[in-house]
Amino acid sequence: MTTDTVKNLYPLGEAPPLGHIPARMHAQVIRQSRFGEPRSAFQPEVIETPSIGPDEALVYVMAAGVNYNNVWAGRGVPVDVIAARQKGGEVEDFHVGGSDASGIVYAVGENVKNWKVGDEVVVHCGMWDIHAPEVLAGEDPMFSPSFRIWGYESNYGSFAQFTRVQAHQLARKPSHLTWEAAAAYMLVGATAYRMLTGWPPHSVREGDVVLVWGGAGGLGSMAIQIAANLGAKPIAVVSNESKFDFCKKLGAAGCINRKHFDHWGRLPHWESTAEMNGFTAGARAFGKAIWDILGERKSPRIVFEHPGQDTVPTSVFVCDSGGMVVICAGTTGYNADVDLRYLWMRQKRLQGSHFANDEQAYAFNDLVLAGKIDPCLSRVFPFDQTGECHQLMHENRHPDGNMAILVGAPREGLKSIP
Repeated sequence: MTTDTVKNLYPLGEAPPLGHIPARMHAQVIRQSRFGEPRSAFQPEVIETPSIGPDEALVYVMAAGVNYNNVWAGRGVPVDVIAARQKGGEVEDFHVGGSDASGIVYAVGENVKNWKVGDEVVVHCGMWDIHAPEVLAGEDPMFSPSFRIWGYESNYGSFAQFTRVQAHQLARKPSHLTWEAAAAYMLVGATAYRMLTGWPPHSVREGDVVLVWGGAGGLGSMAIQIAANLGAKPIAVVSNESKFDFCKKLGAAGCINRKHFDHWGRLPHWESTAEMNGFTAGARAFGKAIWDILGERKSPRIVFEHPGQDTVPTSVFVCDSGGMVVICAGTTGYNADVDLRYLWMRQKRLQGSHFANDEQAYAFNDLVLAGKIDPCLSRVFPFDQTGECHQLMHENRHPDGNMAILVGAPREGLKSIP
């Protein structure tokens, strides 16, 4: 290697020699002074390339996935992630987001034995202290106080030429996928996998009816495919009929247009008889739509929730006796009402769920490796439009499925090291 090939900074799309770590890198950076609309919160900067610890890896990012958490990061609400990390002792006054990535391992820490420089990988976003007593004792690391979401609660995420990760976050990149498709699926897919398989006895079984809210979105598109692969009958709830074919091709047994109903929102007070009767009539009509698709009076054993405030009352209502409503977000609001009579008398379960542990993330990735899951990549953005694609997501104008951003990949369509 001649000295003129070893630079301190490489332009986007030009990979350094394998294993060479330049001192500086290009990144899309959020600073507190720019909190606000995502299109202006993200700005390109040149920053120092992060160093790694003994249990970590440095990955050259080929492409990054787009998730709503960095809309929050850019706006500075509901959490100022920079201030939160500084309170914990970190010194950086900036945030490099990104919680999905595909790329190439460029360096590994001294304790990392199962990955080497040159490996092509995808990254899951679960981080925790691998030496914490509860983790060493075999407890689910998702319940550890040390758990964090990489690229949101941690710095140096995937919106940069290099990202710093814990080595256990790495999984094998599916060779049949492009870099951009491989970057798009892990956060939503592993989240959906834990929701549908991680809460026994309410793991999806063959023949189960699974109601999937937002079936054409990133989470929903993964949930439909996982449920179908497990032999269940997923039913997708979407916003218009134009999304029906998309969901059915993924494996949905049928679809419901939520705009045909108007009972959404928080429950009226139980003593307001007329208003409560109106909600009940709407929820019953929605439940009948499920039965009409199935051709029998069979209610969902599992309801896959994430809208939250507007839909939880209906989800609990239509869930089968002894079934589970599992929720990972609150995109319509965090204050969700439950008619406790249906919860206790019908012995239903309302379960919170958050991302996934290693085993669940790896199991989901195995489905992708086997070609059983389509990442549902809908649109790819250049690096300089990182803020703009988050703006689209903030305004709910983004396309169905999942989005990705090219970082180190010089163009779309590449599947391996150029």
